[in-house]
Amino acid sequence: MELEGKLNGELNLELTEQEQILKLRKELHQHNYNYYVLNMPTISDKDFDMMMHQLQDLEKLHPEMADPNSPTQRVGSDLNNEFVTVQHKRPMLSLANTYNQQEVSEFYERVKEGLQGAPFQICCELKFDGLSISLHYEHGSLVRAVTRGDGTQGDDVTQNVRTIRSIPLQLPQGAGYPDEFEIRGEVLMPWTSFERLNKQREENEEPLFANPRNAASGTLKSKNSSVVAERGLDAYLYYLLGEGIPGDGHYQNMEAASKWGFQVSKAMKLANSLQEIYDYIEYWDTERKNLPVATDGIVLKVNSLAQQRSLGMTAKSPRWAIAYKFQAEQAETILRQVVFQVGRTGAITPVANMDPIQLSGTQVRRATLHNADVMAQLDLHVGDHILVEKGGEIIPKVVGKACPTEPGCPKINFITHCPACGSKLIRYEGEAAIYCPNETGCPPLIVGKIEHFVSRKAMNIFSMGPEIVESYFKQGLIHDAADLYTLKAEQLLNADKTNEVSVNNILNGIKESKNVPFERVLFAIGIRFVGEIAAKSLARYFGSMDKLSTATLEELTQVNGIGEVIAGSVIKYFADERNRTFINRLTKYGLQMQISQEQQEAKSDRLKDMSIVISGVFAHHSRDEYKAMIEKHNGKNVGSISGKTSFILAGENMGPSKLEKAQKLGVRIMNEEEFLQLVGEQ
Repeated sequence: MELEGKLNGELNLELTEQEQILKLRKELHQHNYNYYVLNMPTISDKDFDMMMHQLQDLEKLHPEMADPNSPTQRVGSDLNNEFVTVQHKRPMLSLANTYNQQEVSEFYERVKEGLQGAPFQICCELKFDGLSISLHYEHGSLVRAVTRGDGTQGDDVTQNVRTIRSIPLQLPQGAGYPDEFEIRGEVLMPWTSFERLNKQREENEEPLFANPRNAASGTLKSKNSSVVAERGLDAYLYYLLGEGIPGDGHYQNMEAASKWGFQVSKAMKLANSLQEIYDYIEYWDTERKNLPVATDGIVLKVNSLAQQRSLGMTAKSPRWAIAYKFQAEQAETILRQVVFQVGRTGAITPVANMDPIQLSGTQVRRATLHNADVMAQLDLHVGDHILVEKGGEIIPKVVGKACPTEPGCPKINFITHCPACGSKLIRYEGEAAIYCPNETGCPPLIVGKIEHFVSRKAMNIFSMGPEIVESYFKQGLIHDAADLYTLKAEQLLNADKTNEVSVNNILNGIKESKNVPFERVLFAIGIRFVGEIAAKSLARYFGSMDKLSTATLEELTQVNGIGEVIAGSVIKYFADERNRTFINRLTKYGLQMQISQEQQEAKSDRLKDMSIVISGVFAHHSRDEYKAMIEKHNGKNVGSISGKTSFILAGENMGPSKLEKAQKLGVRIMNEEEFLQLVGEQ
């Protein structure tokens, strides 16, 4: 009642409404921090709600005071958000993994050698199993949140991140933080939120999330931020970057970040020896099971930022940090049956249904058996006592029997016909998987082909996710990808037109896809074995779908990287009348079926017959852009160095093993400027 009196009386008398808004925001930010980060609330839930309601009322009266970082915005919006791709200011590299003490020791010795005997400390941290996020602050306000993506660019998910209550929207004034900085961490779903969410989905007869990481990832990428707000995501921050950060020590910087209001794990510890690292790993290998969130390992970082810079990075990961992955937890249960699922490509995956068990904090009823070879090795029978573990702490898999099969238990054999359409299954030479070949008549394959067609690296119809594709297929609106170009708004709008914005986005995305270049159209149509790289090579060699469709085996195998398996698959695809009809329909609807005039004119033979390796970090262009330049000038990108390598395009921090091998073989090393001059693109 004391708080209520203050809010309704004294506060209103002493302050203008605008001042009350600012005061309430400041106090609510602090209460959020006390509750969600410190776990030490200083007011009751009722009092907190009362303050929040008062702030909401005042903000309605003063729309000119709108602020996206107000505590009232944490509830999210039911408007659809389209994610924008953002370039990272600094690459978000992945960490190399280790799995035993010997590999940890080797990392420690590499650091010691790289620092030439200088003393160093290792910061030991828990590796949280969630979704990596980069948060950007200016003058204490959250301005942008970006997912890791491919490490060089990610999706802007700021609206959704604002709903996560352990992430501060506004830092307290005078706390000592820089004007601009970036802090990285992990967005995750606590076990309690995960179990509550799956219980709701089970009641609604919706598919369950396999683990908290998938649930967190799916939630953060939701287009409806009010859904994100309801699901109870959390976040731990673990790396501070930018000009003017407190000091040279990573551990000390994170201590400072904690004082600014960020949730930083209290499990962080500085180690001064290899034995201290071992002790930390041993302790948390057991104790992590008592944590409220999922972890799958330990991260070891050189503490000094100056020493981090001195050690540098490889093309894929920093030399100053490494991840130690915990051994997968195993449990015993009883196998009840095996069901067979049909994947997007037609691959048949056997899945074990079994008595429920607890693994890494989640209840598991199903586990993968991978393929027919694995099933044969396991020699499974109904009623077998089996051992199950989580591969990488994520995917449950059957790894063996706990005891011999009891007499009378029926053996489980791999099926011979597709469970979805009844077609006889086939196995391609050299492949472990067994496939349904009915690409134009098996529902899971048809849906999978459409999902592939609309994907980002294919036609990039980003407004259509798997759920929408499946829904349209089940409604009979589409039977193949060509049907997308016949869709009309009146077919897709619901009765009250509440989905008008999303329908317009879908139709605009379909329309814009007509401008996608030929090489991606070729990848999108889904010829078996023709991946993104093969599609580029074929498109640039033949120049049009017409020429490709009549190519012979001999002509196809003349293309770099195209062997007889891919060539045979291309010929088989175009020999099918149904596929030719499909291509004709796409052509009629206006898709790009040949290399553009601009691409044809830009191509040169400056790198003809050259095999080029790319290594390091570049200043002028990304690695993908350099790969495209090499292909554009008729060169060949190769991944490893040999006597046939023409030269290495080397950026900063070229891998030491590649450098050593190049010097040993006498392979030329070319820098960015030399390369750009060679191809005439300076």
